[in-house]
Amino acid sequence: MTKRILIVDDDYDLCEILKFNMESQGYLTSVAYSALEAIKLNIASYDLIILDVMMPGMSGFQFAHDLKKDTIYSHIPIIFLTALSSEEDTLEGFGLGADDYIAKPFSIKELAARVKAVLNRTSPKEIREDSLVSFKGIVIDSTSKDVTIDGVKTALTKTEYELLLFFIKHQGEVFSRDQLVEYVWPGNTVVTPRTIDVNITRLRKKLGTYSSHIITKTGFGYCFES
Repeated sequence: MTKRILIVDDDYDLCEILKFNMESQGYLTSVAYSALEAIKLNIASYDLIILDVMMPGMSGFQFAHDLKKDTIYSHIPIIFLTALSSEEDTLEGFGLGADDYIAKPFSIKELAARVKAVLNRTSPKEIREDSLVSFKGIVIDSTSKDVTIDGVKTALTKTEYELLLFFIKHQGEVFSRDQLVEYVWPGNTVVTPRTIDVNITRLRKKLGTYSSHIITKTGFGYCFES
C-alpha cells in the first residue's frame, strides 16, 4: 500500500522541494505550513510526519507532544527536520518520541533513506493489497479480519464485520433484508427482520462519522451510499 507522508514546515520553498522529492520516491505527500494548519487535517491517515520545530503559533515540539499523548495518533512516526541542531534540542526531540532527528542543512538523499528506514521499522508486516477493502477512512483487512476507522482499530462482531464488508463491496446497491440474511446468515438460521435492524444500528454507532453512508430505503431495505 502506498505510504502517506505529511510535511509540516513554514518554509514554503522547502516544502515544495520535499514534496517533489517524496513523491518521486512513490509516497503520497501533503504539506501544512504550520502545526496549527496540520491539526485541521486527518492526521490519522498519514504513515509518517516530517516536522519542523520553529514555527509560528505552535512549535513542532508542542505539536509532537500533543500527538504522542493521544492514542489515536501516537503510533505515527515523526522525523524532526530542523535548524535546531544542539545536543539538547536533539535529546528533547527524541524524548518526545521522535523516530529520527535531522539537522538542517541536510541531504535529500539522506532524508529519503531515513524516511524509508523509519517506515520499514515502524510499519506493520506486509499486507497483500488484494486482501484490503476500503472506503475513505475505513479499511478492512479480509485476511486478519481487522477493521480500522481513520487509523484506529475498531472491534466489530462477526455479523457487523460481514455486513460492513458486504456493504462496501456493493456500494450503491439496495439490498432487502432477505438478501442480507442470505449473505450474512447462510444456511438454515432463522433470522427476523428485527435482528438485521439491530445489527445495522450497532454497526452505524461504531462507524461514527461514516454511519450516514448506510442508508435505509423505506420499503426496500438498506444501501451503502458513497
